[in-house]
Amino acid sequence: MKTNKSRLIKIMGLVVLLVMTFSCSKYENKYDESIALEETGETALLNTHQTEDAGGIEVKNKNVINNQIKIIRNANCRIKVASVEKATILAKKIASEHNGYISDERFTNTNYAKENRFTIRIPQNEFDVVLDGVCGLAEFVDYKNISTVDVTEEYVDITSRLKTKFEVKQRYENILRTKAKTVEDILKAEEKLSKLQEEIESAQGRLNYLTNKVSFSTIQIDIYETIIPKEEPAEYRPGFLDKAKQGMSFGWSIIENLTLLLFYIWPLLILGTLIFVYFKWIRK
Repeated sequence: MKTNKSRLIKIMGLVVLLVMTFSCSKYENKYDESIALEETGETALLNTHQTEDAGGIEVKNKNVINNQIKIIRNANCRIKVASVEKATILAKKIASEHNGYISDERFTNTNYAKENRFTIRIPQNEFDVVLDGVCGLAEFVDYKNISTVDVTEEYVDITSRLKTKFEVKQRYENILRTKAKTVEDILKAEEKLSKLQEEIESAQGRLNYLTNKVSFSTIQIDIYETIIPKEEPAEYRPGFLDKAKQGMSFGWSIIENLTLLLFYIWPLLILGTLIFVYFKWIRK
């Protein structure tokens, strides 16, 4: 009887030990799986953003599109004016009064026309006022073209992606500080951080470019005036002063050439002098 009880106790103890061992191994597997997911830094973030994409971000993007439309406005025009110099000064004054500036300028002057081409960078809300003001200086408008580019979708997409990349970067930085134990883990985390940083800088550069183009519109202006060419004389007749200058130059050239001639014929001069002395004094 006692033997049966002892066997029963042993069997129950063995069963309890097996159950505890199974439970512990299951818990450890679950813990390891959780750590593996957290080390990537992207699983939980992906689930979060999937939920947001289904609701919050979609609503937010719609609000941005409706309330903050991002449009790039450009214009170019060619106008005829009475004076290119005066019109240029007035155009620059108009741009300056509306917080604009001249980004580049090219002036050309020929016998038939004067032309100045310059680009005005102006805040978008001052675009129409400045364009109308500059065109108002014209005697005649050859053409005026206005173009718009809607970059709202690209702007929102880059902003959303940039936010996600910053969050993923923060996760990897946290992993690098707290969970990376081996050299391999550290190298992998640093490699991922380096790649994320490059992507973030590229996205920020594009976002800054779009922001600048949206904030400041571009107006390219071609201002020109026609010039009646002067008739060229059929024959050129120099005046008194020109003739006097030519005479002075000619006389100096004669003196210069004679002086140089003496250097070339000095042997002949010496020979002639000796012959003269011989016949003049020695032979007598």
